[in-house]
Amino acid sequence: MNLAETLASLVPADNGWTVTIPSDWMQGRTAYGGLSSALAHHCARLAVPDAPPLRSAQVAFVGPLANEVTISCDLQRRGRNTAFVETKIRNADGLGFIGTFIFMSKRESKIDFEGVHRPDVAPPPAEGSTRSGPPEFFTSQMEYPEKRLELGMNTPRLASWHRFAERDGLDAMTELLCIGDGLPPSAMGLMDAAGPISSMNWQVNMLTDAPETENGWWLLESVTHHAHHGASSQYMTVWNSRLEPVMAAMQSVALFV
Repeated sequence: MNLAETLASLVPADNGWTVTIPSDWMQGRTAYGGLSSALAHHCARLAVPDAPPLRSAQVAFVGPLANEVTISCDLQRRGRNTAFVETKIRNADGLGFIGTFIFMSKRESKIDFEGVHRPDVAPPPAEGSTRSGPPEFFTSQMEYPEKRLELGMNTPRLASWHRFAERDGLDAMTELLCIGDGLPPSAMGLMDAAGPISSMNWQVNMLTDAPETENGWWLLESVTHHAHHGASSQYMTVWNSRLEPVMAAMQSVALFV
């Protein structure tokens, strides 16, 4: 079930919405974090339909989410330019996700600056030259040019073009949130043997209020800048097909190796 179909399967409930997490959106025993974030953002927009575009999100992946989940939203504050919406996702085991979505209108400012680097990368892959993940894993929903990770790479940086195989009918901001967490945690580039890891949170800043790209391609980059005592910290950036930065993020990852 693709992203648009999953969003369309939301059912209104007394306390928000319910939806069943499709098996092809899982990563192990929990839903892919990008899908959880996209579902939460979609419901926040349903709860506050006149909110301005998303500017920032603060997400905590509290526990595993699988099977049927319930999504609730609470408008925390509404000002002239901003709206703060808290979203929680629960399943039979309790709370699995909590996020604060900050929607903000444009306003005039004397400050206009951009310092995001432009990576030196090959262009997006040609049609027919991509691969996808196994059907029981969320990467089955995506296309990318080569294997995303090789153990023993001894690098703190991972980067690759990604797109959804089916992307018709998607809100661009929801699509970007969903695919933006698509890379493995970059600390895995420092591992020489497989081992369990778990993303704990995600701080996202949108750099545009109208993300767009050609043929669905987004360049994802994740760079670990610190790993110690079972936790890593990584910076994440997403560019469109023209290498214009559209999203900046930061994430903490639990390491069990």
